[in-house]
Amino acid sequence: MQLGSRHTNRTLQPQQNWSRVFPRVTIRVVPSRVEHELLTVAGRAVPISNPGKVLFPQAGFSKLDLARYYVAVADGALRAAGDRPNVLVRYPNGIDGEFFYQKRAPDSRPDWIDVVALKFPSGRTAEEVVPRDASALVWMANLACLELHPHPVRADDLDHPDELRIDLDPVPGVEWQQIRTVAGIVRATLADLGLVGWPKTSGSRGIHINVRIERRWTFTEVRRAALAFAREVERRAPDLATSKWWKEERHGVFLDYNQNAKDRTVAAAYSVRPKPDARVSAPLAWDEIDACEPGDFTLATMPARFASVGDRHANIDQHPASLVALLELAARHEKEGLGDAPWPPHYQKQPDEPTRVQPSKRRIPKHPLIEIGRAEKKDDALAGLERWRARHPEAASHLQPADVLVDAMRGRFHTWTRIRLNLQHVPEDLRPPQEALDPNEEPGGWSAEERASWEARPRRRPSRARKES
Repeated sequence: MQLGSRHTNRTLQPQQNWSRVFPRVTIRVVPSRVEHELLTVAGRAVPISNPGKVLFPQAGFSKLDLARYYVAVADGALRAAGDRPNVLVRYPNGIDGEFFYQKRAPDSRPDWIDVVALKFPSGRTAEEVVPRDASALVWMANLACLELHPHPVRADDLDHPDELRIDLDPVPGVEWQQIRTVAGIVRATLADLGLVGWPKTSGSRGIHINVRIERRWTFTEVRRAALAFAREVERRAPDLATSKWWKEERHGVFLDYNQNAKDRTVAAAYSVRPKPDARVSAPLAWDEIDACEPGDFTLATMPARFASVGDRHANIDQHPASLVALLELAARHEKEGLGDAPWPPHYQKQPDEPTRVQPSKRRIPKHPLIEIGRAEKKDDALAGLERWRARHPEAASHLQPADVLVDAMRGRFHTWTRIRLNLQHVPEDLRPPQEALDPNEEPGGWSAEERASWEARPRRRPSRARKES
């Protein structure tokens, strides 16, 4: 069976094997002014518009390649993201173009695409897509949704998560071996608490461990349990792991407990990530962690692995666990003076939450931070950092990788990038002062000057007819 994509600059090596790993899909070319193809999946004909659209320029993978990938791994991908509301993260112009988050399901969707209405901490509501079968995954791929971003709840109970998510997020400069070591500590800690963890590569630099839990607890309770777990791992390996929320206080591998807050989503197992090599979030057996590298698992290699070994998380739903032991640990922490920890900035202030002020912005800052720039595109923000390095080469020579804080700031629909520097390792007499931001773009791509100019523009007076209407 031919792949069916019309572009020629591809590097998909195992193309000759796609017929073996795509037994359930047929392709029919439909004559049309607008090029598209129909994939028959799960008994439904799903159109793929512009199937040759290249989403991964370096690897050469197209939209059709993405759709067929999700057919190949559908059983595993649906186990991870199916029957759950999903945020659509869309890359209509490929990974080098702009992307955006879409919580609301498109109005022009097929009637067989299920949705469920969610209410967010902001008070807004939205109907989100709930994939039920492989045809829904293909429909999402046609929207250039590379990743699957499910909430940790089932569509039939939106108030009680069935998944505790442990996100091992390394600070810059941390090597893969250290992440492996922390994952081993996580495994031992889970076992001591009577929990079963299911690891996977994040598809980027980290590792995710998912724990199926009984649907008995609220989001707030699950997040509190995740915080207690992060602190316990930090206690066991204080030089390797941290539970500190503020970036300037982190070291080693950060256990991001706030991934369990309501309205937070993470890339699910089998998600294709926006990396040049089209790597994916790969479910693993625990004994595979020491032998693998994140780049081993890509859109090209995962279908064959899935066909060979199946879904490493096939039994995840057979082990729902209790959070009682973790919540008892959280209660002990509170008695010892370890109460709540900071929530993400757009969440309502919680009753027992500590002051939500970055250490660098307190009256007596804990760390000497300066902000370099803000930009809609990460590359533009990094270019500003390089210009700063060129202006201050001696100070820059003292920076360690973890001193460069690259913050992905999520707006309502898009992310933007902020770059800050922690000058803690720069001698005081060499520390440059805070300078004007370079670049200085507001979310949405406008510079501060452009925004001010727009707001100061002369306004037309409404016509008499408009006044009287």
